[in-house]
Amino acid sequence: MAKITTIIDIGSNSMRMVVLQKSSRFAFNLINETKSKVKISEGCYENNGNLQEIPMQRAYESLKSFLNISKSLKSRKIICVATSALRDAPNAKEFISKIQKDLGLSIKVINGETEAYYGGVAALNLVDKNSFVTIDIGGGSTEFCFVKDGNIEKSMSLNIGTVRIKELYFNKNDIDGARNYILDNLKKIFEQNIEIPDTAIGIGGSIRALSKVIMQRNEYPLDILHGYKYKVSKEEEFFDSVINAQSNDDLKNLGVKKDRFDTIKEGTFIFKTILDELHISKVITSGAGVREGVYLSDLLRTSNCKFPSNFNVSIRSLLDRFEIDPKQSAYYGNNASKIFEVLKPMHNLDDKFKTLLVVASKLHSIGSTLNFYKSNDNAFDFILNGLNYDFLHSSRVTIAHTIKFSKKSLPSKKDILQYEELLPNLETMQWLSFMISLNITVNQDFSRPKVEYRLNDDTLSIDSTNKTFFINSNIEKLELPNELKIEL
Repeated sequence: MAKITTIIDIGSNSMRMVVLQKSSRFAFNLINETKSKVKISEGCYENNGNLQEIPMQRAYESLKSFLNISKSLKSRKIICVATSALRDAPNAKEFISKIQKDLGLSIKVINGETEAYYGGVAALNLVDKNSFVTIDIGGGSTEFCFVKDGNIEKSMSLNIGTVRIKELYFNKNDIDGARNYILDNLKKIFEQNIEIPDTAIGIGGSIRALSKVIMQRNEYPLDILHGYKYKVSKEEEFFDSVINAQSNDDLKNLGVKKDRFDTIKEGTFIFKTILDELHISKVITSGAGVREGVYLSDLLRTSNCKFPSNFNVSIRSLLDRFEIDPKQSAYYGNNASKIFEVLKPMHNLDDKFKTLLVVASKLHSIGSTLNFYKSNDNAFDFILNGLNYDFLHSSRVTIAHTIKFSKKSLPSKKDILQYEELLPNLETMQWLSFMISLNITVNQDFSRPKVEYRLNDDTLSIDSTNKTFFINSNIEKLELPNELKIEL
């Protein structure tokens, strides 16, 4: 696969592009994301499905700009897919031919099932959840991909979309007609006899826009959309407020952004109707969708479109780009595991914290690559935003804080106050802080010594092949949690 790849997704409402750069076999990072709200399907549902001239011209001009960006970033491969608007339009071939002739860009029109599958591939690989249904609300259709225990079971598409519902029902103030239309389409899901999970992964502009407003209304401490989750029952009143808004000022007062005024009511109505009918209780928001699914289907085509077990693309990508020495990173990871296990009788932490400690230990040095001074603070800020995929928000915040407090003193209550709702309790954070600090200190001269740890009662004995004054004196300065004592 090319080192730099461009993926363009022509949707009914918006056209989006991502440019992704490979850093190793399976790892990649985003170097550009561009969106243009061309509304290519505008007016088509009132004109026998035919694309109209003005929307087609908007799409044409935007594609020219997208290709300029792609070329400037030296992208060697471009994959362009089109979804509901073009697959439904009788005159789509005219538009596709013009783009091919004038811009040299081949557009692949994908069917609804394939579109749903791409959304499922993205969620399966980039969201930390094994069983779910993706819901991807677009302008012309809504896609569903059912995933159980890490395997895609069914992908399907229904002709439910914000622009379609707006033109056929909402513009005529026929809300009951819209609801009956959606419910009638949803019967096709139940006909499949699929086990419907209680968690939905939301994809698409309408669902993301709703999640952004919910985050702001709840004063959520982390400004990251991907991986944000909420309970449906807590937000039903807000959904109703959006649906029943009488004006753009009402939407603005609810926190909806101006660029979503045109279809947010329809999108919310579709989403709430689906959640109610499928009995979904939890929603996880995904910043990744069809574009990432297209890319991953190409990148992982020889491995059943799934990353290898125990592989995390975010960690690998950060290490590829910012680690100082791979051998040091590997050492810290292995040593973190040893320290966690030997101290388990005292800290009694769940094994998920061992995983987070290992990740934090491997990544802690990237702060020095960014800027040696205040490297822990640099890493903290970078990790909060850099662990883009396959991490719960609580996990990435815990990793970032563990790195931030990898120093002599333990964190206090006030140190974790800002992100308290996403962090474990203070005692857990103090144990993680101590363990990563000890891990770094025993290898402070980068000699990667062989170290044996033994816990007798409340005393941790440390036997190292590197018993220097420099190392020992720094270990003695570490603040210890609870009743722990250290013997060198």
